[in-house]
Amino acid sequence: GDLKVVAQARRNITPKTMKFYGVEVSNDDAGPFKETYPYPAGVKTRYIAEKGFSVTGSINALFGQNLFGPASSKMLTITEGELDAMSAFQMLNAGSAYVNPVVSLSSASPSRKMWEDCQEWINSFDKIVLSVDKDKAGDRVAEQISKMFLGKVYRVNHGEFKDANEFLVAGKGKEFVSGWWNAKKVKPDSILSDGQDLVDLYDNTPDYEYCPTGIPELDQKMLGLHKAAFTLILAPTGIGKTEFMRYLENQILTQSDYSLAFCHLEETDLRSTLGLVSYKLGTNVTRKDLVDQKGLEAEVKAAMVELTEEGRYNQFKMNADDGPDELVEKIRFLVTAMGVDYIFFEPIQDIVAGNTSDKESKLTDLANTLKRLAPELNVGLVFIAHANEDGDAKYCKSLVQSAAYEIVLSRDSDAEDYDEANTTNIFVGRKNRVGGGSGPAGALTFSEDTYTLTPVTKFQPQVPISKGEF
Repeated sequence: GDLKVVAQARRNITPKTMKFYGVEVSNDDAGPFKETYPYPAGVKTRYIAEKGFSVTGSINALFGQNLFGPASSKMLTITEGELDAMSAFQMLNAGSAYVNPVVSLSSASPSRKMWEDCQEWINSFDKIVLSVDKDKAGDRVAEQISKMFLGKVYRVNHGEFKDANEFLVAGKGKEFVSGWWNAKKVKPDSILSDGQDLVDLYDNTPDYEYCPTGIPELDQKMLGLHKAAFTLILAPTGIGKTEFMRYLENQILTQSDYSLAFCHLEETDLRSTLGLVSYKLGTNVTRKDLVDQKGLEAEVKAAMVELTEEGRYNQFKMNADDGPDELVEKIRFLVTAMGVDYIFFEPIQDIVAGNTSDKESKLTDLANTLKRLAPELNVGLVFIAHANEDGDAKYCKSLVQSAAYEIVLSRDSDAEDYDEANTTNIFVGRKNRVGGGSGPAGALTFSEDTYTLTPVTKFQPQVPISKGEF
């Protein structure tokens, strides 16, 4: 039968190191044929000859994470494989007076769940040192982690060796430690310093992308909602800003392959969800009493499941004491760790606190950050802003100046004609990066039966309050 050995040397990794990480090796007459790597909530089994693996339980964590407490050292080392983690640990802790924690990713393409669960633990360390392969997968991991933990990530130069285990097998432990101490901070993409940087810029820059809104006049002027851009939607109170944003969110989910995340501060989480479910079911189910009245609870719950089946739906929260910094942190995480293409948020003014002067300063800083963050992360940021009586963004005129696109909404809610009173008129404002001009850009009519908006061309929109700005 098989002989299971808890601590058997493998590729110059000592039995002591194997035992520390709890790795087991199974042998037959031909020698070792499989290894088991324990994760905090599961086990990964690697079959040596077949070069494959299987998983029991969950490996949405870092290998070795359970062995080191948060902030247990100033420096954390992350590798791409379990053997590399044990190799780096063995070399770094040889003769060391204290323990240098080393963990490994479960694969070169970690899951979104893994990043969600491990983000806080990783961030508890002052410095993150990466010992990853010198290939595209390693570069991609290094870039992803450096964006998630800005300014804290360093990378070991492996030189002639592929990974940490190759150093150990070659008896070059001291060279690895030297490279570890001399790890270079991962350079931001914004610094281009040689010809290869420019070639990489060309190869890695994504194609220009946008998602049509389904409103012909608006798409004619703006093409649609743009990735890598900050779009501001401006409207006074009572116009239906949230419903307009929800219409756009539904467009993303139903008319594209893009993923989105959204947060509506003025609604409950359930109300935000049920608003999109109403689009899916074609009937107003925005309140639980309406769901009960229509006998649609099963259909509503099924629609909720369907919304998330493709992994493109993300709804996030902001706590009462969260401010601009926390919002930017969430945006960065949603894009880098969860692959989100568009982020919708409203209203932008409610994320800041203080008197009018404080709000203006904080909103100006936030707007400038969003303007830079959108192209950096290649994400479409679509934010709603309250308009004041003069047609400018409340508290902060510079919100519009920072935007690449401005959409202005108006509605004559007092109109005698029912349809006209329920029609939201759309204008492209002062900012339109694609050069399609400003002015009237279509309309949407609201149905109380379905609680949804639909593009219409029946009513000619009236010029909004800020007509002098166009």
